[in-house]
Amino acid sequence: MKTEKTCNSCSTSDCSAIKKQHGERDEDFVDRQALYSRMCKIKHKILVLSGKGGVGKSTVAVNLAAALALAGKNVGLLDVDIHGPSIPKLLNISGATLAGNENTLYPVKVNFGIGMISVMSIAFLLKEKNDAVIWRGPRKYGIIKQFLKDVQWDELDYLIVDAPPGTGDEPLAVAQLIDDADGAVIVTTPQEISVQDVRRCVVFCRQINLPVLGVVENMSGFTCPKCGENTGIFGLDGGKIMADEMGVPFLGSIPIDPAVVISGDSGTPMVSANPNSEAAKAFGRIILTLLEPELNLDESTNLLSMGGKK
Repeated sequence: MKTEKTCNSCSTSDCSAIKKQHGERDEDFVDRQALYSRMCKIKHKILVLSGKGGVGKSTVAVNLAAALALAGKNVGLLDVDIHGPSIPKLLNISGATLAGNENTLYPVKVNFGIGMISVMSIAFLLKEKNDAVIWRGPRKYGIIKQFLKDVQWDELDYLIVDAPPGTGDEPLAVAQLIDDADGAVIVTTPQEISVQDVRRCVVFCRQINLPVLGVVENMSGFTCPKCGENTGIFGLDGGKIMADEMGVPFLGSIPIDPAVVISGDSGTPMVSANPNSEAAKAFGRIILTLLEPELNLDESTNLLSMGGKK
């Protein structure tokens, strides 16, 4: 029988969870150890942020998670948008119910190829799908901490955290609770009104010492399926220009494709529903750009078959 590794049995001498902090209450110390023992089993933690709503951030988060799963990775997808959870809908698991006991919640699991996505969202705890969550900051912090500490995430290659727009309670709570996060992927659309909010998002990350892994420009031009002409409906290259100005990596552009809307409504990520589409290829390239040093040859080949070469 496999014995679960805990902070008390950990041999990592430099871990801050081994010893009690000055002035820390006993119950807070035990709580912190429980959180760290969950998080230390996850190799990489990535936040998906946006400065503004309506830029397709959750769609990007779902497709990044699905692309990783299709490459053979075990992925966790945590939806911390307390007031507008959309991840279950985007994965067609809105009707799922959670199992658990007094101290543990079990995420909803979705198979993708040879990988798997473990999903947790406040939507699973609502009595009715249209129920409104009317909570202030401290209660939101508490449920996010519970999702990180009490969910049986097991050993994951990646935990993708889908945060609500802006620089408020939820992204701040995640960044504080996961102090070893790899960083943030920031989603924007090309127009200046979106890009200016992303600048604030970059500053937010810097102020809380959260690395910016890169910027993704969503809704980046529409290519006519009949004539092939590319039209910048929301402008072009605003995200790339901003990334260059702010000195952060630009991960790539995702074109407008009506099929993305259809795949979202049907609960099948674009990278799975239509892997040969330009949008799916863009997601594949973004994953390769972001994670290529961590991928072996077989995994890179899987993503290249989806994303194609630049």
